[in-house]
Amino acid sequence: MYPFPMSQRLRRALGLTLVLAAFVSLRPQAQSPDRSNHVVIISLDGFKASALADPAQPLPNLRRLARAGAVARTMRPVNPTVTWANHTAMVTGVTPAKHHVVYNGLLVREPGMPPRVEPWRDKNDMVGVPTVYDLAHAQGLTTAQVDWVAIWNAPTVTWEFRERPDPQGAIAREMIAAGMVSQLDIETFSPKNIVYRDEVWTRAAAHIIRQHKPNLMMFHLLTLDSTQHRYGPGTLAAQGVMALLDAQVGEIVRAVTDAGIADRTTFLVVSDHGFRTVKRQINPNVALAAAGLVEVSEGKAAKADAWVVPEGGSAVAFVTSPDPGGQLLARMKQALTGLEGVDRIIEPGGYAELGLPDPAGNNQMGELFVTAKDGYAFTAAVAGETATDASEGSLGAHGYLNTDPELGAIFIASGRGIRRGVTLDAITNLSVAPTIAALLGLRLENADAAPLTEILTLK
Repeated sequence: MYPFPMSQRLRRALGLTLVLAAFVSLRPQAQSPDRSNHVVIISLDGFKASALADPAQPLPNLRRLARAGAVARTMRPVNPTVTWANHTAMVTGVTPAKHHVVYNGLLVREPGMPPRVEPWRDKNDMVGVPTVYDLAHAQGLTTAQVDWVAIWNAPTVTWEFRERPDPQGAIAREMIAAGMVSQLDIETFSPKNIVYRDEVWTRAAAHIIRQHKPNLMMFHLLTLDSTQHRYGPGTLAAQGVMALLDAQVGEIVRAVTDAGIADRTTFLVVSDHGFRTVKRQINPNVALAAAGLVEVSEGKAAKADAWVVPEGGSAVAFVTSPDPGGQLLARMKQALTGLEGVDRIIEPGGYAELGLPDPAGNNQMGELFVTAKDGYAFTAAVAGETATDASEGSLGAHGYLNTDPELGAIFIASGRGIRRGVTLDAITNLSVAPTIAALLGLRLENADAAPLTEILTLK
């Protein structure tokens, strides 16, 4: 985001101004898009590349798409390897150093208090660069999203069914009228279990495709991520969910066929990151409390001069009170050094190499970026020991450095404009957005990676 403490209104105005300015520069350079072309990107949250490669995993729909098109052995995510940062990378083509989304929401900071992450903040407050759906909309194409992230109140989305659907939203009203869901289903949606929500999101995506035929559909499913956090990757629970996801991908393919646009549609099936098994948890804020940097009352942080925001296999450490002489930073670093499970403590000079924002100009990043050893993950606990055994329900995590092979994601491309039988070795997810743009007859400027021309039949 923008330097703290810029007001929300000013951030929103500046963000919208920058996006509009980018459109002005993009319009003369973009090709004339063919409005009969369609791209459907399906994100299966937490799907490991190694799972797709396992022949014993029943994935008939995914493998059918891969045989008919192109597949990568692995797709490298961006740091931090968390959901919102990587979904935003896949629609912008840039790292968090440029797009500014570091957490699963917007980090809000108040002096002397632990920072908090707020997910339901406007897209223009969060995303610092134009997206491929912004570009498509500016060129007169229609866009749609179901359960995508960092996209709340995005003015360039034509049709949507949100992670927390609006009972008065157009798609919700259409689905209620068609008997696909009830009014009560929508009003009580968010507390429902994730398997149910994934099923309704699948119905919504299929409905939008059949009824509205968007040029760009962005669709995200969450059950696998939730399951692997709870039970761990490689478990029978995770394998069962992958089979369910494969069936839901098949439903979207059928919706495209039913809509009569199969010959004009490209499917991209991706994930945001892989997963690691967790055996021990690191509780860095317990160490900060022991160092007198966090005040704990009734088991909660009442005040904090420093705080660590966990991201699974990594964490971001902040000095939260004025620190002109750097004493608080020194105490925080000392408290974190040598903790069981901590692998590296990285200072801002190392952020650029990792694709992370510079905290000097971006209040989303802290003074230290801390990584965990294999088998460990960070928590926000403020009481107890500094390291504990992973509890039931927290046996898997992501957030580790993107160089970790276990964090590799999936990439499949199939359909219009895709060469058949192509296998790529390792790609970056920064190529996804420019490849979507190319498939829609557009060009996404200022991406950090090029389109995957080796899989395209387009001239």
